[in-house]
Amino acid sequence: MTLTPLRLVNATVLRPGGLDTDPISLCGGRIATDGGREVDLSGYLILPGIVDIHGDAFERHLAPRRGAVTDPRAGLPALEAELSANGITTAWLAQFWSWEGGMRSPDFAASLCAALERYQAILDIRVQLRLELGCHDAFEAASDLIARYGIGYVVLNDHLPHEALAAGKRPPRLEGQALKSRRSPADHLALMQRLHAEMPVARTRLAALAADLKDRDVILGSHDDHDAETRAWYRGLGVDISEFPTSEAAAVAAQAAGDPVVMGAPNALRGGSHARGVSAAALIGMGAVSALASDYHYPALAQSAFRLAETGLPLAEAWALISINPARMMGLNDRGDLAAGQRADLVIVETATMRIAGTIANGQIAHLAGPLAHRLIGGDA
Repeated sequence: MTLTPLRLVNATVLRPGGLDTDPISLCGGRIATDGGREVDLSGYLILPGIVDIHGDAFERHLAPRRGAVTDPRAGLPALEAELSANGITTAWLAQFWSWEGGMRSPDFAASLCAALERYQAILDIRVQLRLELGCHDAFEAASDLIARYGIGYVVLNDHLPHEALAAGKRPPRLEGQALKSRRSPADHLALMQRLHAEMPVARTRLAALAADLKDRDVILGSHDDHDAETRAWYRGLGVDISEFPTSEAAAVAAQAAGDPVVMGAPNALRGGSHARGVSAAALIGMGAVSALASDYHYPALAQSAFRLAETGLPLAEAWALISINPARMMGLNDRGDLAAGQRADLVIVETATMRIAGTIANGQIAHLAGPLAHRLIGGDA
């Protein structure tokens, strides 16, 4: 539903200059300077729409049980509903291109891209391709997919258990991973052993692929940088963004070199990593985090920003981690703040409960609940 021009009054609004109570107008999908039907939003907080640059919680919508869903389009409406209910107006779906198989396979990545191309979303939903280094023999096919669907963000992963494989040990969770890939444990182990042995070839091929993608203005990131040396190697390939570094040394090295650092919002919300990595909250306190991403839990984005604000970080700085900072990292200058002329992407929050009551994306209602619905559609508050 596209909104007619509106003038929202009596709310607290987070603008580039900070919080104020001046009216904010929406017209033609943009933040306007004045005009429109006046709506009293006393008791509400208006914030910029959330920009999520890495989320994989979409998988539960596309395949709630293994093999239960064969067409990703069937789950996209439910996915969009969850995104919008959590204030997310721009989202990257972190989709693997991996040897791991199942929903992480190249075939599933292609089917997701095709489904999104046909789906008419209110939100801005994009694909982040998570390219496994072990898939070096399919780099050309991945490059073709990136070009075909205009994928603008590629993140490099290496999920091979190199330490165990190098020691000739049986990797942990082998049976479960094999089941997901529809391979026998023996076949899955043999594949990992071969890819581990071929890693020097993969690294050589990766350098050529990274150079080609950079020439095409694709933004590159690395995932789970373990140490400063790993981050330096990726930086040498033109991989600028460090996603979810697992150690303080890696994050600090990235920050010192001017590389944006992305951490998981669930980590910041919980006060630590579930995988025993470095604490996002600690890195934020050091000024070493550029943006937060939903990772595996969409509600964590807004919740983590509010938690950070409760513990002393100014709300404007906390919210910037999930709005303007990730938008600018992705080269999106038309969103992330509520300045005049920007996209009308905004989140409306009940100040009494801090519940997200409404989400507007590009001037269209994506989520609306409770008394706010009555106010916006012209009924009694």
